[in-house]
Amino acid sequence: MRGFFRFLNKYFMVPMFRLGFGPCFGNPISGYIMVLKIIGRKSGKLRYAPVNYAIHDGKVYCMAGFGRNSDWYRNIQANLNLEVILPGGAIYGTALEVRDADERSLMIRQILKNAGLVAFLDGFNPYRITDDELSKRTAQMPLISIQPSGMGSGASDPAGWAWVLTLLLTILFILFIWFGFR
Repeated sequence: MRGFFRFLNKYFMVPMFRLGFGPCFGNPISGYIMVLKIIGRKSGKLRYAPVNYAIHDGKVYCMAGFGRNSDWYRNIQANLNLEVILPGGAIYGTALEVRDADERSLMIRQILKNAGLVAFLDGFNPYRITDDELSKRTAQMPLISIQPSGMGSGASDPAGWAWVLTLLLTILFILFIWFGFR
């Protein structure tokens, strides 16, 4: 399952968010997704990681569902500053691991609810699982809170990909006008 998500994220979700289609993919069935823009701990290159998320008390929360060996989690441990592409815009922030048990329980449950069918496919029913069972089953999954510190660059800003769609639509419009008058 991890290989499937790696392929889906790299070749579909990240390009769609970079093109500005992030708002089109958030719903209760497929889940609500954001993309983390992280500096690689070894390469120093910019890396992208789509993850499910929840927003609470001005912070953005996400969880390393594949545990502490997740590449994006290890990259965050090396550099706590990151950019987050949310469906409604982008922010800069500082990532911290949440250790408070009550906060963990509340936010992990909300992230699993926001994950839609993916949570159920992974064996979680976030609406019925007890707090104790949730705590046991997610003990090895780090919860990250991101405290916003500024605005990030979105799909329509420089370095975004929204220009690709705009350019294609402009070319199609020009061709439509050109051939329409012939």
